[in-house]
Amino acid sequence: MLASTSRNVLKRVPKNTAVLSTRTECHGVHPMVFFRCQSTQQQVTANPAPRSGSSTIRNKPWSFVPDQTFQGTAPRSAMARYQYRSTGIANSAKAGSPDIFKMCKIMKQEGLQADILIYNNMLACVAEDCLVLEAWAIVEDMTSMGVAPDRQTFNHLIHASRRLQSTAMWDILEKMDAANIPPDGQTFQLMIQRFALGENLEFALQCIYEMGNRGLALELIVAQDVIRLAADLSFPRLALDLAVNFEASSVRRLSPETWMRCLASSAEVLYAEGVQRCWQKVVTELNLTPDEGLCLDVLHTAGRHGLSDLATDVIRVLRNIGADWQEHHFAPLIEALCNAGKLKDAFGTLDLMRSSNIFPIATTAQPIYAALKQDIDKVDSAWKLLDTLRSEGKTIDRTAINAIVRAAISLSDLQRAVGAYKAFPDYKCIPDIDTFNTLLSGCIAASHRELGDRLLLDLKELGIKPDATTYERIILLCITQAVYEDAFFYLEEMKAQKFVPPRRVYDAIIRTCIAAGDSRYTLALDEMKQCGYTVSNGLQQFIDSGGRESRPRSER
Repeated sequence: MLASTSRNVLKRVPKNTAVLSTRTECHGVHPMVFFRCQSTQQQVTANPAPRSGSSTIRNKPWSFVPDQTFQGTAPRSAMARYQYRSTGIANSAKAGSPDIFKMCKIMKQEGLQADILIYNNMLACVAEDCLVLEAWAIVEDMTSMGVAPDRQTFNHLIHASRRLQSTAMWDILEKMDAANIPPDGQTFQLMIQRFALGENLEFALQCIYEMGNRGLALELIVAQDVIRLAADLSFPRLALDLAVNFEASSVRRLSPETWMRCLASSAEVLYAEGVQRCWQKVVTELNLTPDEGLCLDVLHTAGRHGLSDLATDVIRVLRNIGADWQEHHFAPLIEALCNAGKLKDAFGTLDLMRSSNIFPIATTAQPIYAALKQDIDKVDSAWKLLDTLRSEGKTIDRTAINAIVRAAISLSDLQRAVGAYKAFPDYKCIPDIDTFNTLLSGCIAASHRELGDRLLLDLKELGIKPDATTYERIILLCITQAVYEDAFFYLEEMKAQKFVPPRRVYDAIIRTCIAAGDSRYTLALDEMKQCGYTVSNGLQQFIDSGGRESRPRSER
């Protein structure tokens, strides 16, 4: 409608009838005014309005007469007001039982009888506070007043008894069945929430299955509770299946926290498929960032199952969240690369760590050693990978060569191990204490004392200080010889360096002395006891038998 149809303009229209009258005389048209009265429009001929200056109005605006009989806001009855008030109390954030009971007192004073809606609102208030006795009292009152309970009534009773034993809920369900009232979606969801609160996952799943058979939809909050329960109980595959099925059958999406729970549960039990799918959902689709602890769990799963791409992406996320790269971040990455058959990338990762001021240790290259020790051909092929990396301009870390040395020793190929040791200068690397300790273990297995002495000389020339493992293996190497006097010398030197000799050293010295008839075994036995070690049953039998190993019972 035009702006000229406002009430003030309409009031001014009759005063200018001369203008309109002149217009009608010129055009021969009689203007009509329409009024609304009793749902009909009556045509009333208006007097022509005079002209105002040079402007003319071709059509007169619409005018309406108020219709007093038209239905407006009807006054509500007293019962309707109390219904509205009780619903507001029940739906309020702070559902208060006292408020609704005060309202019922006023209704009683006015002589009003509560209906099913008001009774259910009363039950909703007491159910929120878990007032079970009051809830049943309300049901008894409504029954005595001739108001039959409906499905909502029983739902409120189930909600009120959520903190009682499950027998209370089953009694309510039996009463529903006796009243021929089948449970609806809300009934099942109240049951599921109760089971989820008590960590009863089996019954919660049974209710979900029953809802599906009845064609009832599962609410988002209830679905998230069950999924989180399955994840917390270390059932990541079940939690993931529930999450995927819910989003496939519903337009609503699960919360990011729920997917993060599924990711954490999958990573905790090293469930590879769950970790991959949840990481894709959380990081790629939802654009969320896991914390460092969860990233470490994901790295361990990736390392165990050879998911090198996933491990690389986790390293990227760690950098994005501002976490400082550490050795324990790259160790699972190397394990993932090795399990995926990418030994070249695993060797290159060691160089990346060193360039990032992260120093690899022997355990960092443990996956490389585990991959190489399977076959001697893999040990030989490792040199080709190192040569390729060197030709690409990358630095070869000594931890990589140490892994090759360990693999050769594990395969009882001392010659290849010594060859790898001599190849250190070719790759511009310097051996460390782990290199010499590994070679000494090979010397012990081969009883090669001469090679062990040469290794000790090289150790001193490089200025590397022996550690407890070095002294232990030197002593064990001396014992392998017919003349083992140097074993006592290195034992004293070991104690002079403030190293406590392990039980294995004393056990080997005592057995060697007894077998050779050397009485100095008693000194070693006393020192062993002074260090706090107990004599094992096998060693005591060896001492009592005078150096003869105890035979099995079947040979006696």
